[in-house]
Amino acid sequence: MKLDYQKYADGLVPAIVQHAGTGDVLMLGFMNESALEMTEASGRVTFFSRSRNELWTKGETSGNFLDVVSITADCDQDTLLIRALPNGPTCHTGMTTCFGDATEKPADLLTELEDVIDQRREQAEEESYVAALFAKGINKIAQKVGEEAVEMVIEAKDEDQERFLSEAADLLFHYLILLRAKDASIKDVLGVLRTRRR
Repeated sequence: MKLDYQKYADGLVPAIVQHAGTGDVLMLGFMNESALEMTEASGRVTFFSRSRNELWTKGETSGNFLDVVSITADCDQDTLLIRALPNGPTCHTGMTTCFGDATEKPADLLTELEDVIDQRREQAEEESYVAALFAKGINKIAQKVGEEAVEMVIEAKDEDQERFLSEAADLLFHYLILLRAKDASIKDVLGVLRTRRR
């Protein structure tokens, strides 16, 4: 990158920080050449503080560092987009982002469900439906997905929207179980779909 630090009077370029997993915009800061170099060297986002006139690493006080995934300049080479993974809330107010708490996305709920499935599988509690299904093996899990798919198709032919959505939810839940049984996740599937997008 050959950034144009002279474009603005203070010799700084704006740096937009985006959550590498969710795509949420976390914050906006400013960088000079030294801040960018330190960010690249440490792997943690470092800005130039205009009020203190010094470099500061985000999280150096709170511990809520921003771990860098990628750094990209815009087409004019005068703004940075930093994709990062936050270690806790980004904003000093305790909010997820400096623009307020992020809006939950459907993929967030699916990821949470995967976490619950993994916990139930690992704990293997006797009363857990998920643990019992895993204990029966991959064939039973795959069979259950097939059964749920058939039930959803049957409900799709009728006019009861509530029953259809209920069956669709059952199918999606069992589909997530099958993915975890195959050591895959919904993010892996979304990644495949992303490569097919035109």
